[in-house]
Amino acid sequence: MRLRPLLAVLTTALAGVLATASGATAAPAGPQPIIGGNTVSSAPWAAAVFSNGSFTCSGSVISAQWVLTARHCINGSMSVRVGSVYRSSGGATRTVSATYTRYDLALMRLSSPVTTTAVTLASSNPPIGSTNSIYGWGMTCYSGCSAASQLKTATVQVTSTSVTDAYGGQAIRSTEISGNAWKGDSGGPQFYNGRQVGVASTADGVSIQNYGSVAYNRAWITSVSGV
Repeated sequence: MRLRPLLAVLTTALAGVLATASGATAAPAGPQPIIGGNTVSSAPWAAAVFSNGSFTCSGSVISAQWVLTARHCINGSMSVRVGSVYRSSGGATRTVSATYTRYDLALMRLSSPVTTTAVTLASSNPPIGSTNSIYGWGMTCYSGCSAASQLKTATVQVTSTSVTDAYGGQAIRSTEISGNAWKGDSGGPQFYNGRQVGVASTADGVSIQNYGSVAYNRAWITSVSGV
């Protein structure tokens, strides 16, 4: 998620988009992400997203030939590793043959199908106050460290569904329970009751994260991918 450079209007709440862009401003002091959370031993739907051969974002497999991530992750030649909790090994790799974007969501069509478990997409937003799970390979500290080598997860609490993502689409805002999303977690999923409700877009680097609403974009996702 990139917050300060992309959404200056939200500087009091959000600090940067979550992609692992070089030269990003360090986050203010706060709880150490995730940052925080725990490593994951199995996530067959997980997708590590690469731009021009370098890891940049997280994502999720929504069908055999489609991966969902964030729009701000799309740059240059895209590829993914799916079906492994390790971003640099295991699973299967595919190049991306086409991308489609709406607000801060992106659908990536894979060059050929993969055999793995897909997420189930939500058709409604989670309730305010619900406890959700977030996933990603993002940085495990605010500065001076690299992205996580093994997928991480954390729990968060939903505080609003009337905020916006990095491109003005409806978003789900949550605050830290056991950890926060940070750079490299962009595009990663948020789950409520076993269904993906959000796509990581922006964060403040302290305790707040905004995830683009899957439900808000559900008809578009279906029109493009058939899912």
